[in-house]
Amino acid sequence: MKFVHLSDLHVGKRVNEFSMIEDQKYVLKQILNIINGEDPDGVIIAGDVYDKTVPSAEAVEVFDEFLVALSNRRAEVFIISGNHDSPERLSFASRIMKREGIHISPVYNGHAEKIVMRDVHGELSVYLLPFVKPVTVKKFFPDEEIVSYTDALRAAVGEMNVSRDARNLLVTHQFVTGALRSESEEVSVGGSDNVDASVFDAFDYVALGHIHGPQDIVKGRIRYSGTPLKYSFSEASHQKSVTVVELAEKGDVEVRTVPLTPLRDMKRIKGKYCELVEKEFYEGTTYRDDYIHITLTDEDDVPDAVIKLRTVYRNLMKLDYDNRRTRHASVITEDAEARNKSPLTLFGEFYEKQNGAPMSEEQEEFVKALIGNIREVDR
Repeated sequence: MKFVHLSDLHVGKRVNEFSMIEDQKYVLKQILNIINGEDPDGVIIAGDVYDKTVPSAEAVEVFDEFLVALSNRRAEVFIISGNHDSPERLSFASRIMKREGIHISPVYNGHAEKIVMRDVHGELSVYLLPFVKPVTVKKFFPDEEIVSYTDALRAAVGEMNVSRDARNLLVTHQFVTGALRSESEEVSVGGSDNVDASVFDAFDYVALGHIHGPQDIVKGRIRYSGTPLKYSFSEASHQKSVTVVELAEKGDVEVRTVPLTPLRDMKRIKGKYCELVEKEFYEGTTYRDDYIHITLTDEDDVPDAVIKLRTVYRNLMKLDYDNRRTRHASVITEDAEARNKSPLTLFGEFYEKQNGAPMSEEQEEFVKALIGNIREVDR
């Protein structure tokens, strides 16, 4: 039995104030083409369908179109809510959609929905467990000690009464210990949201959502498919993909990936301003269309750098500097002798602490004149 495993679509997301809708439409069409080619028995979306609990009308329209396209195919569709979703909104009309083979997990009520599929190897049970917190699970199991996320997942999985002799697949959305995070994910202080992988021992395959980088937690058995697009520059080196899972007889699981190509990539470039605006540098590359994080190495800030650079790099998302000032930034503390120092000396010390180098003669003369003008005004 074959499944296409997706997660963390984050439809409607904005990255550094740039709307990703056009990019999401593009990659969802690409995913549909992959699904057409793979002809799976099931398609999994393991949470964070939307980026907000109350998604925009445009985001709902994009996902609706994707869902309609999926429903026109032979595959069953399995969807759970993630920490970014509203489980109540996402599961609206889910009982009606089930008739079309679209299974959306309801709001967690102490019981995980189970769907039984069949092939030549017998039955396969698919369990849908949306994102839950310890406080959510505790109210349904008042007699159990539930303090951590591991406690909560162990209780939720225990209630399923999973048969270890049968084939079982779990779709869930949690942070499993050992996963590598990205900047675009929500992080709990001190890793308090960690779930130990041992709670999933009864399952042949665990289709995870929540972590944006595609990765195995237990090779061939517990996996994050990752986001279909890069949503932060910490993901610039990621190869986004669709995960394809094939389950034959009990214990026989094969996992592979199909790469995705974005409409616009996300890249980092570094150098001096004059070098980066040289035609010879960017001509022949996709830099002009890609989402870019530029780090300038000029010692002095370039006035209106973002505006100027966007004439070349139209999708410049982020700009910062790497120079003596930023490398030697320090906290400026109160000087007990400050009252005995001249304004010029104080400003000179302030400038050196901020920039890692003293003022030039030209800058010093400018500050002298400025101080003199201020004194004249105060008289």
